[in-house]
Amino acid sequence: MRCGSAVVPLLVLVLATPVLAGPRGNKPRFDLRATPRIAFSPVSVLVVAELNGGDELEEFYCPGLEWDWGDGARSTHEADCDPFEPGTAVERRFSARHVFRSAGEYDVKVTLRRAERSLAVATVRVSVHGLSASFE
Repeated sequence: MRCGSAVVPLLVLVLATPVLAGPRGNKPRFDLRATPRIAFSPVSVLVVAELNGGDELEEFYCPGLEWDWGDGARSTHEADCDPFEPGTAVERRFSARHVFRSAGEYDVKVTLRRAERSLAVATVRVSVHGLSASFE
């Protein structure tokens, strides 16, 4: 009995993965700092939120900001920007001032939003002390 050689065609199946919305890129880190972080009341505190590193992603272009000051006060900022185009720079630094009039520990929270979606949240603690010195 003679074994013949048979040529078996090789069928290669390529599965295509759909591209949904282009590359996601590296998201920036959202940092928050307050100056001063420890003070006596009343005190005006400057809070700076910053996007560090990452790519210039469209989802971070022209965000709204929500500031929760931790003392019951809130403030918002809605940006009015031109439409995003490739190569457009993303704003990376945001700041606001708030006066704390009472002693306490306040967790200041900033939320970066776009289209009612939270993109990033950062928190910093501010310690405000009351005046306790008595003068005779």
